[in-house]
Amino acid sequence: MTKLLKQAFERASSLPEEEQDALAAILLEEMADEQRWAKAFEASKAVLDELAEEALEEFKHDRTTPLVFDDK
Repeated sequence: MTKLLKQAFERASSLPEEEQDALAAILLEEMADEQRWAKAFEASKAVLDELAEEALEEFKHDRTTPLVFDDK
């Protein structure tokens, strides 16, 4: 455990039980969200890699069109 996390838990331990539970719920939900995002990106990585490879091939064979942005 890092020093900062230990310090945070020490401070949280002095809170009333209701606030400790609320903080714990927030932390657990945040960690669950991180896991869901990691899984979602992991699943889409292969598709993104394939699309990137396709785009590079199209660029190499001059089958792309430059984007032109109008600064008006």
